[in-house]
Amino acid sequence: MSKWVNVTNSFDEEARHYKNLYMEINEVYDDVLEVSLFSCEDGPFEIYFSYDIFHGIIYVEATTAHEKREEIKKELEFEYRKNKKVTDEFINSFAVKHDVNLPNDIFFEFDLSKE
Repeated sequence: MSKWVNVTNSFDEEARHYKNLYMEINEVYDDVLEVSLFSCEDGPFEIYFSYDIFHGIIYVEATTAHEKREEIKKELEFEYRKNKKVTDEFINSFAVKHDVNLPNDIFFEFDLSKE
């Protein structure tokens, strides 16, 4: 039986810090789904998720962050168990429901002029 596995401790303390964020928890399911919660002292918390080709960030208030993370995990797990691959319909409905943002800073933080 598949289950969510907490892999937070596989990151050292330095790696858990990202800009002004701190990785509170990182969980994976079947090495396919990933949901992480990042806290911030002076702004919204961030929930990062990935599933197949679909990934993004959902900004949440600190007071609702843990509850929202659990909701997201349930929705992703349900879709995964149902289809094994993310569907366009799921991407569209999930993105609208949770106001998903693309993590473009992950992709554009590199200095390409060195190549």
